[in-house]
Amino acid sequence: MLLGLDFHAFEDRGWEDRIPGGELISIIKDKGVFEGDYLHEWIGGLLAEKGVRRFADLREEGDEERRRYRLRVIASDVTGRRLLALPQDATHVGLDPDELGVADAVRMSMSIPLFFEPVTVNGHLIVDGGLLSNFPVWLFDSRGRPPRWPTFGLLLVEPEPRKSVAHRLERGEGDGGLIDFLKAMGQTMLEAHDRLYVEQDSFARTIPIPTLGVRTTEFDLSRERALELYESGREAAKDFLAGWDMQAYVERYRTGPAPSRRDTLTIPVPRE
Repeated sequence: MLLGLDFHAFEDRGWEDRIPGGELISIIKDKGVFEGDYLHEWIGGLLAEKGVRRFADLREEGDEERRRYRLRVIASDVTGRRLLALPQDATHVGLDPDELGVADAVRMSMSIPLFFEPVTVNGHLIVDGGLLSNFPVWLFDSRGRPPRWPTFGLLLVEPEPRKSVAHRLERGEGDGGLIDFLKAMGQTMLEAHDRLYVEQDSFARTIPIPTLGVRTTEFDLSRERALELYESGREAAKDFLAGWDMQAYVERYRTGPAPSRRDTLTIPVPRE
């Protein structure tokens, strides 16, 4: 279904697009260029086909509050200046976690600043969770005991991860004006997260998937390019799982305090 999807449909615009300077007006007026309605309706339809509308439909029986639902969605509350792990944190913006629509949470989470209009809930301005945490692999970790099963993270990485993210600003489409610059800034800000620094215990269970140079907001993705990305992910997962050792991971990282990547990098090298 995704391979046949017209990604340009996600670039849904309002009335401002029909007048000169429409993008700038949309950013000033609505804080984003694209409406985000198409994605909301699209994901909502797919979920409805599976009988899922509210987070109550994804509720699990259990004692731990943070494990009460089968899905967690990350968003950023700009007004409250806090990370939202939905649905549990829905109470911070005046919503009932059970009644929160799953498609609504996804719409909040995909609100890339300046690209998509943010979601306003009871006076709270909510945008992409990547603004505060772009790789929350810790969400499903057990606490106080060794894990019964592994939690794997899938991290999209660039072919040249050490190359400055500033090079993104030179690759925008259009005439290179203010709008292109602002959109490139929003994209670059999110992609800069976790590129070179992931804690050692998270890095050890992370599957790095090369993006082949495809950008986050590259909506003109061809079928051939999409297939290449799919194959990139499949090969990365295959290679990672072939060398995974759950027992070694638990012994190294989950049975006591593990050194962070920062600690590892700053350990003095002994001299002969």
